[in-house]
Amino acid sequence: MKIKTLLIANRGEIACRIARTARALGITPVAVHSEADADARHVREIGRSILIGRGPASESYLNIDAVLSAAKAVGADAVHPGYGFLSENPAFARAVEAAGMLFIGPTAETLERFGDKASAKEAAVMVGVPVISGAPGVKSDPQVIYDEVLKMGLPVLLKAVGGGGGRGQRLVENTNTLTVDIEAALREAHSTFGSEGLILERFLANARHVEIQIVGDGTGTVLHLFERDCTLQRRHQKVIEEAPAFALSRNITARMAADAVRLGESLSYRGLGTVEFLIAGDAYFFLEVNPRLQVEHPVTEAVIGLDLVALQIRIAEGKGIGLIQEDITLTGHAIEARLYAEDPKSGFAPSTGQITLLTLPEDIRADSGVDENDVISPYYDPMIAKLVVHAPDRDAALAGLARALDLTRIAGVDTNREFLANLVRNDSFGEMKVHTRWIDANIDALITPAATGHALLWEAVAAVLFLMRDRCTGDSDSWRNREIFTGWQLGLDDARAEAGQRVTLSRPGTGGQEYLVTPIRTGGKFVVFDAEGTALTLSVIETGSGQWRITTENESRMVSANVRQNLIEIRTADECHLFEAAPPLAFAAGLAAIDRTLTSPLTGMIIKLLIAEGDQIEAGDTVAILESMKLEISIKATAPGRATNISITEGTMVDRGQAIVEIMEMEEADI
Repeated sequence: MKIKTLLIANRGEIACRIARTARALGITPVAVHSEADADARHVREIGRSILIGRGPASESYLNIDAVLSAAKAVGADAVHPGYGFLSENPAFARAVEAAGMLFIGPTAETLERFGDKASAKEAAVMVGVPVISGAPGVKSDPQVIYDEVLKMGLPVLLKAVGGGGGRGQRLVENTNTLTVDIEAALREAHSTFGSEGLILERFLANARHVEIQIVGDGTGTVLHLFERDCTLQRRHQKVIEEAPAFALSRNITARMAADAVRLGESLSYRGLGTVEFLIAGDAYFFLEVNPRLQVEHPVTEAVIGLDLVALQIRIAEGKGIGLIQEDITLTGHAIEARLYAEDPKSGFAPSTGQITLLTLPEDIRADSGVDENDVISPYYDPMIAKLVVHAPDRDAALAGLARALDLTRIAGVDTNREFLANLVRNDSFGEMKVHTRWIDANIDALITPAATGHALLWEAVAAVLFLMRDRCTGDSDSWRNREIFTGWQLGLDDARAEAGQRVTLSRPGTGGQEYLVTPIRTGGKFVVFDAEGTALTLSVIETGSGQWRITTENESRMVSANVRQNLIEIRTADECHLFEAAPPLAFAAGLAAIDRTLTSPLTGMIIKLLIAEGDQIEAGDTVAILESMKLEISIKATAPGRATNISITEGTMVDRGQAIVEIMEMEEADI
């Protein structure tokens, strides 16, 4: 069956990516969107989109009837679910095919088998694939789980039976928190995956996470497309992925690939799938199967030279794989970083709001679902882009990704960009001396801003450019003429002393610092002082529109710069620096006193309230648990005192910045 119209039942970067391949194959793509996504990039880029419900995913992208109605309305021949949402839902796959359309993915029966972790584990055992030991069956009674964990011995991993994508996993390392961990794991299993049970497995410390990409034609032929290494994870969420696996015996990867193919053959697997393994020493163990297109599929595409979405469509049309195993070869090394709107300093909490500046490198693959001025919604995954670099070898790929991250600039929301840059430059990662818990164990060092190597330089350049933004050459008014601009002057008896001008600058995600800019009477020269009194003399000369020559002592640098309102963007050939200017003392005012009104960090639902009116609390105590973007976020007290004016209950929807409780000082509370 030839597909003419394809409904893409997803959003963001993956919807855009699927649409590009569809158009290249002569297929007309059609999108769907929620009310919150009415002006989203995937809607604009695809060109035709059907409204399927309100903002929450449960009322739109997870609504089978609404998505199916949209497919019928546009006369779609097929539906591509992308990843996440309904991509692994067997009821959706059945409904699509019952309506006479092609479902681009595995059969509903396969989705059922692999969607249940216990069932997937049984399938692996049946074909002789090694699995991780643990308690038998699925457990849903908290007391039974508690007893089993004690019997197994810590550490133990609690996994939602219907979980996937790294979600629904909780590591238990301390009996003191066991009851709370079990309660949270069961709650997340129910709220996120609709499943009631957990499976309990022995935790493998210092393991690597390596997965095999398979593809099957649905009639018994299954091939592997080599492996991806996804070891760099934070709380079971993949951060950086690469292909092929570095510093790993090809004997091990070959055996893993053979096991993955055998597992796929046992179910006559159709379409793309990923068989995930953990490697501990020389042994490997089955983890799970993701029966869909993976977020990290671009690294495989880079090293094997195939379009995996095109391969999915070919198989769905009944044309088979069109390849044999010997046709698939590796070329070079590819690495991908997931760029998110999240705040590393706040436990990587999602950062919502409008993206006021977005600059992505143009010489690499950057799969993005947002543009400048788009809004990161509280309803969905806050991914901004996937940055993918393909190079002849791993060292070159790492260097290319580091440069790409340096040239990436985003304002308006917090991001993990600097965290990613620290990762790819880390020596332990460079030598692959890492494991799945390595990031968590080294998180403080990894979120610490790296030294720029040029103390005060870029801050000084930014301060000067900001103050010169509205000044031009040739103006008769010395205040507006950038060549003779002398700043503010103070009259002292008969002398006039240069006082300069102050500007407060901050890099994204950091606090503001004040700088004093004092022009020197010879054109283009300035002295810039930081808050500690450190001074830097520099010359700033415009060489063309937006082009500047920066000179300090005997060293010159050519830069391009863009000043838009309060944002100053400075770019060299190899790096980019972004600053935001604010009125003097604006940042200091916010630090004058501890804020005793606790607010919600994000838009979401309060799922647990842990305090009552009048309770005495200490700084750092968790007062409530917020669920936002499928994450549970603990809201902690910022100061000690008594809780008062509690404005929330369990189940309350709150907006970002909404006051939820006040913390009275003890003396005030006891009056």
